[in-house]
Amino acid sequence: MERNGPSGREALVAAARWLFAEEGVDVVSLREVVRAAGHRNTNAVQYHFHDRAGLLTAVVEPFEREIGARRAALVDMLAAEAGPSIRSIAGALVRPSAAMLEHREGRDHLRIVAELIADIDRFSSATGNADNSLAQWDKVARANMADTTLPLHRRYAAISLCFVQLGRRAANRRRPDHRLFVSDLIDLVTGVLEADVSEETQVLLAERDRQRAARHSNTQTAKAP
Repeated sequence: MERNGPSGREALVAAARWLFAEEGVDVVSLREVVRAAGHRNTNAVQYHFHDRAGLLTAVVEPFEREIGARRAALVDMLAAEAGPSIRSIAGALVRPSAAMLEHREGRDHLRIVAELIADIDRFSSATGNADNSLAQWDKVARANMADTTLPLHRRYAAISLCFVQLGRRAANRRRPDHRLFVSDLIDLVTGVLEADVSEETQVLLAERDRQRAARHSNTQTAKAP
């Protein structure tokens, strides 16, 4: 039977989620997705989603909406505190996504996100820009981190560490208890956010700033009449 109704669309999303997680987002062909979903129409993806990007959004966005709502609630509580701990800020990043480890579709989602997070713009596009909880989290983290760490983009490093490690965990066989893993991951993210800036790094930062200032001055001079 040809699947063109809502159930057909859902079958395509489910097939794509599993294949993207198992083989990689850019490795799987759209024909493979169509076959795995039980469609005979080879243009089923185009019919329902227009293209690969539309299919990827349909796969990722619903879970990110759920995760984003949980993270936003935690971030709101942190924003209301006077000086929340860095570990509690790290927990607001980790725990909402870690909840996806509890079921197979959630684990597939985490494996996909681990691949997408290497390109934050692609990740944002895949979510349909429906979730701004990461931006809210970033704002709270930035407001509570040491000033010396801010030029180093450690918040992005923390996000990358979080999602890559969750994807690795999700790819392994299911374990009955993720509490130790999650707590340790929060510790690791906390360590990234709190890491001291070494003297060597400070020297290199100052050198970079001088080079930027020199380039800006040269540009302004070149523009002058």
